[in-house]
Amino acid sequence: MKTKIKYLRQEMGITQKDFAEKVGVSRQTINALENGKYNPSLLVAYNITKLLNKEHIEDVFLFEEEENERNDI
Repeated sequence: MKTKIKYLRQEMGITQKDFAEKVGVSRQTINALENGKYNPSLLVAYNITKLLNKEHIEDVFLFEEEENERNDI
């Protein structure tokens, strides 16, 4: 799953470590999310979305189905 976490987190000027602590996960989890190597639970995705001051999970996470639809256009 692709995400905008890295971009949005860096925009806020927060490190992976500090971001992870606020979300309640490890720094390695944030790294894996930013590199598309981990799909979070709904609760983690929700917490990340709120911490990044976004209203919708889709503002942060790009689901494969959406990605495929955009490639078809």
